Amino acid sequence: MSLLQQLAEAVDGGVAVASATVVDTSRSVPRRAGAKMLVFRDGSISGTVGGGEMEARVVSEAVAALADGRCRLLSYRLVDPGRGDPGVCGGDVQIFVEPHMPKPTVIVMGYGHVGRAVAQLAGWLGFRVVATDDRSMAAGDAPEGPDPGVPGGDGAPDELVIGSVDDLLEGRTLDQDVSVVLVTRNVDVDSAALPALLATDAGYVGVMGSERRWATTRARLEAEGVDPTALDRVHAPIGIEVGAETPEEIALSIMAEVVAHRRT
Repeated sequence: MSLLQQLAEAVDGGVAVASATVVDTSRSVPRRAGAKMLVFRDGSISGTVGGGEMEARVVSEAVAALADGRCRLLSYRLVDPGRGDPGVCGGDVQIFVEPHMPKPTVIVMGYGHVGRAVAQLAGWLGFRVVATDDRSMAAGDAPEGPDPGVPGGDGAPDELVIGSVDDLLEGRTLDQDVSVVLVTRNVDVDSAALPALLATDAGYVGVMGSERRWATTRARLEAEGVDPTALDRVHAPIGIEVGAETPEEIALSIMAEVVAHRRT
């Protein structure tokens, strides 16, 4: 598989990856213009731009690019390590580093009226949407065709998981690009899901309901030994106050908060 195919497969699978491409060289260098390497968040690589200290620096810059989302044009002189050069080949090289980020993900827990509205709006806003519910009947709620009420989208989530929070998390990594929206039917469902969700690196976790409902949920979880600091991560009651009443208006309130949190 070519590096470009690997890059496309990674991004389509929700994995962030940076490409490092040699764009200009002069005199003696390890690799010529066009040489490419892929770098993942953990520093693992595919391909090479020359190896050695220079490549190690490129990997470090690529990991930083994945963290801040910014491209970099790196210039190295490979002449005198005593002056800090990353090599002794005798030439100069420029390498362009570009982060390739997958769609951010919204996980909608609770696929009832509000959950469906949140999933549809999140999809229209460009998020990858994973909907989940522990009730098998929820599978019958998933839209199967175009929804005229949602501009540009068919209204269906990208993925629908019927089962528990453990089923949702099996084989799945939740990182800073994942926002979890709990719009479930009661405190019991929220209390069962939150400990596992808060053990992940999800960038946003929000719970729908009144202040009293959240106070009840939090008290129960603290009594069960959940770290209060972890519970401080939860946005509850979820959403920006807009006087929402309908499922669609509530979805607007929720997604406005999710977007605002991602932009800060």
